[in-house]
Amino acid sequence: MDRRYFLTTATLASALLLSPAALRASQGTTQISLVETFHRALLSSMKSAATTSVKQRFDHLAPVIADSFHAGLMIQVASGSYWRKASDAQHDRLISAFADLSVATYAAQFNGYSGQSFETIGDKPGPQKTVLIETRIVDPESDPVALTYVTRKIKGQWRIIDVLLDSGISELARKRSEYRGVLKASGVDGLIEMLKMKTASLLGN
Repeated sequence: MDRRYFLTTATLASALLLSPAALRASQGTTQISLVETFHRALLSSMKSAATTSVKQRFDHLAPVIADSFHAGLMIQVASGSYWRKASDAQHDRLISAFADLSVATYAAQFNGYSGQSFETIGDKPGPQKTVLIETRIVDPESDPVALTYVTRKIKGQWRIIDVLLDSGISELARKRSEYRGVLKASGVDGLIEMLKMKTASLLGN
């Protein structure tokens, strides 16, 4: 039998056995692979939690989160009109402080492993040229928790720009509400300091 025919047939047969989400991922759907790469890093961090510090998990997760999320756009949305009034130097400091807190939060909250796994359900179009990646956390001891990642292509690269929790609540909307009072009372510099203090607290500094 022609080896090329065999390989082509085998490849087609394998593709037919894949779920729609898995098939899209195998074909290089970057939105799905983006989220799944983040989930693998998070799961690895959870599995090592018994023998690592929050700071060590922070260092492990930081580069993956930097490649997965668009911290600049997220904090721009969360700070609203105050972003437009801020200087370039304040923008840089605010992005850095927000990114550090995001990583520290994941490192501190996902602090153990007891058989959990992440499942990718599928993707669908979202508003304003976004793609929604539907996933869930499966825990042997409780009901699954749905997580929907809002992704958008920015300068040719897909990035996560928001996370919708099981209840449908936007993490970005929650942060915007949380930051509003700080910005009103202390401005951008006050928010930067608040973010830094939260990060230091999570890292045990």
